[in-house]
Amino acid sequence: MIKLPKIHTGKLSLISAVLIWLALLFVDITRIFGELNQLGSGISPEYSYALEILFFITVYIFYDYTINSNKNTEFLELIWRGASTGLLALTVSLIIRGLYFLLGDGKLAMDPLLRNFFYHVNFALITIFLISTLILWRRLILYQKTKRIVQQWQAFEVILLMSMFFVFLNNNSLDYSFLFGMVFMFIFSISLSVNLKWIPYLTFKEKWKSILFFLIILICTIYLFTQLLSYSDTELVFVNLTDNLFLIALFGFIFIYSLFSLLVTLFNLPTSSVFEQKLTEAINFQRLSQSIKPGQSENQVLDILIDSCMSASYADAGWIEVIDDNLGLQIVHRRNIKETERAKIQTHVESTSPFNAFKWDNPKNEFELYQGRISQGGFLSALMLPLVTNNQTFGRIFLLKEVKEGFNKEMLNIISTFVGQACISVENHRLLNEAIQNERYKEELQIAQRVQRSLLPEKLHHDEYFEICGFSEAADEVGGDYYETQQLKEHEFAVIIGDVSGKGTSAAFNMSQMKGVFQSLVQLHPSPRDFMIKANKALSFCLERQLFITTTYLIINTLKKTIKFSRAGHCPTLYYDAKLKRWDYLSIDGMGLGIIRTDLYEDFVHEKTINFNPQDLMVLYTDGLVEASNEHREEFGYERLKKLVDKHHNKQPEEIQKLIIEGVFEFIGKNQRLDDDYSLMVIKFL
Repeated sequence: MIKLPKIHTGKLSLISAVLIWLALLFVDITRIFGELNQLGSGISPEYSYALEILFFITVYIFYDYTINSNKNTEFLELIWRGASTGLLALTVSLIIRGLYFLLGDGKLAMDPLLRNFFYHVNFALITIFLISTLILWRRLILYQKTKRIVQQWQAFEVILLMSMFFVFLNNNSLDYSFLFGMVFMFIFSISLSVNLKWIPYLTFKEKWKSILFFLIILICTIYLFTQLLSYSDTELVFVNLTDNLFLIALFGFIFIYSLFSLLVTLFNLPTSSVFEQKLTEAINFQRLSQSIKPGQSENQVLDILIDSCMSASYADAGWIEVIDDNLGLQIVHRRNIKETERAKIQTHVESTSPFNAFKWDNPKNEFELYQGRISQGGFLSALMLPLVTNNQTFGRIFLLKEVKEGFNKEMLNIISTFVGQACISVENHRLLNEAIQNERYKEELQIAQRVQRSLLPEKLHHDEYFEICGFSEAADEVGGDYYETQQLKEHEFAVIIGDVSGKGTSAAFNMSQMKGVFQSLVQLHPSPRDFMIKANKALSFCLERQLFITTTYLIINTLKKTIKFSRAGHCPTLYYDAKLKRWDYLSIDGMGLGIIRTDLYEDFVHEKTINFNPQDLMVLYTDGLVEASNEHREEFGYERLKKLVDKHHNKQPEEIQKLIIEGVFEFIGKNQRLDDDYSLMVIKFL
């Protein structure tokens, strides 16, 4: 059996584009040579127009393949590709102009064959710049695509294709039909250019870079357009290739979208909408966390889950399927889709890859996520996540969109977090109800303790410039202490430690709420002060009036060797300065989260920055440690903690942590239990 070679679209289209351009150059040069020597070439201009259209199409196919082959390209890289291509076209054009300036009025400078050769070079570079940037802008416009935006873009592409053939109607002459088509396409370009949903995801530094790149693109576009107009006035070009409706329309679209992007990025208009979305996600975390309280049903948790996931992903339809011990598989929640249509789509989805790989008894379902293309009922992409508690899959959530590849990375991350939080809520709800019904409270609380431990991080983020370890122990079966880390940038890390007022089960519930707030807000990279303000606002929606949370939030930058921190009523951090050989408590004013639930809270939040050096040591802890008391009701206290750490500060963080805990239990009596939850984090800089 003969095996046909695999066709490489990128290479084939590139070779085709080069050959077509050479053919176009040969045809036009042949025509010019015949005209100059009055020989007659017998080649009509329509041949040049046909080759020109083929060149447009092959260049489009090449860049469509190369740009879309890498789905993970960052926004800034896309903009830079457009700017660099424009700079290349601009540089070559300036070199050609400089060459003619040096030639002056000589015979070579007036040679029509040479001028037409350079004319074709400029034509090719302008085409490459415009078409490549068009496809780059398409990626940006369709970042968070909806059915309307996709249809609008597809209509624009069809109109562009039609504009290529307009040359056969007017032979590139600027008549009324040409002007009408140009105005129509400019209006269409403006309607597309308002789709700038990608801009809020840029960091502050990336926004400034994008402004520079857009300025470069605008300058290149203006210069190359004036260069194109200059060819319209010369008599040395026998076949005009550049007074083309397709090229003029692309110039307008590239210029308009670049200008809109520059202005919106400069004034940072979408920032507020992104914060509102993140705040909504934070509130949804609290709603999911609150739903695990006794007296509320599992059905309420799933109702919140489907609404939260559809809001975060802009899904067009969705439903949740769960296993009922008595009734079997049941659809408990359905959104924007009829039951008959849902059944057909589910049958189609379950027979389509990768969804057909799902197994109910797969022990790894907790970490699985299924997404792919479908074609049923007007929906083109689907996402399915299993719902798992205690290693048992009890249901699935389905989300559908009317566009292809409708779920991006940010959507998947937040949906996975929602599902994980909901599963924890469902698991706790089931465990608590079972404990109440069967009077097995102690056994069920042990399971709840395992669930709570899963909320604490298994891995603490750090780099080669510091080491970190953490430990937490509840006074009862479950507790309310919380700590976590998150890497913000390559050399920047967020560190948090917190203590929920009270202890036991209610404190554990509120601890899960604090985790949801941290995981949502840290994505915005706020300063420590801003984090406290936003966290207080978010927690005000869910904490009971008599409850509050103390916390310390730090941002460690190992490149600048700085520590920024704010304190919300938490224990002061113990810090050892190796250079000065001095111990001190980093005390800064601050009030616990949830105490003041108005904008007045901002007056009580402060931020401080310190520099660290190698061998510096930092100890973060909760009050259960320093308030541990012995049989004489004497507390362990801050001074004993300082002396204990000072004695062992040269050791590794894990050893220091172990010695602190041993020292506390030696003080209160090894057979005694602590009266409160206690947590400890030790950070040592290298």
